This record gives sequence, C-alpha cells and structure tokens, in this order.
Amino acid sequence: MFREMRRGKQLLSMDDTKAVMNRCTNGVLACLGDEDYPYAVPLSYVYFNDKIYFHSAKAGHKIDAITKNPKVSFSVIDEDTIISNEYTTYFRSVIAFGKARIVEGDEWMESFRALVEKYSGDQPEKAKHKEITECTQAYIIVIDVEYITGKEAIEYVKR
Repeated sequence: MFREMRRGKQLLSMDDTKAVMNRCTNGVLACLGDEDYPYAVPLSYVYFNDKIYFHSAKAGHKIDAITKNPKVSFSVIDEDTIISNEYTTYFRSVIAFGKARIVEGDEWMESFRALVEKYSGDQPEKAKHKEITECTQAYIIVIDVEYITGKEAIEYVKR
C-alpha cells in the first residue's frame, strides 16, 4: 500500500527513525483541506507509544480537514545543512502516514502529560498537573501511524 523508498541505501533504521521523532520538536501535518486543496500546517508534537500526538483548537481548518478525511501525513526535518560547494544539503528527515482522530479518556490524559513533559518538563509538578487537569480549550489529536520511514543524505550513509 505504501511505496518503498526509491533510494534504499538512504533509509534510516527504525531505531534511528524513532530517535529523530523523539529529538525533533516540530513537524508539518499534511491533510486534505477545503475544496480538496492540500493543507499543510506546522505544529509541535510528541512521539509517544509509536503514535504522533499534538494539540489543536476545537474548531478550524485542521479539525475540519481531519474530520472530513482522517488520512494524513506528517514530516519532520532533523537536519538540513547547506553544502554550498556541492550544490546540495546534507539532511535527515522522517515521514509518517496514518489516520488522525480526536483522543479521549485515559489516552487523552497520558498523551497530554507526554506533551507537557516534552515542552515544559522543567516546570514544577504542581504547575504541570494544573495545566493538564484544567485544560478544556483544546483537543488532543493522535495520528495512528500506519507507515513511517526515515531518510538521510547519502553523505551521512557513507560516513
């Protein structure tokens, strides 16, 4: 169902792919937007339990698109170093495909806690707990990942 990477030598191992997902702090969600135009939006996320979680307002373009068609892709760029004299960049990136849905129940609490830890882990426990328990203004969305691959510049592979 999903295409194999054309340049297989550049394929990251699953461990390296997950490391990129855990290391990065933002990515781009791509979905089918209004009138079937692609809609790609940058956002903060957490990779947790082999799924991608992010928060969202309860109304707007992103929620409308996901509700209409839950099939999405999500990409992150871990590195992108310009190598001027070679007319290229040395890069490392990941792309995931899956279906997005609104999170509820225990999964909501666990995923929100994971988001708070990733972005505000240095805050006092009491403040983090308050943020999690009092937040009613946002949805937590999950991408149930069906396929994920990482890729890096051939120059990194050769090293």
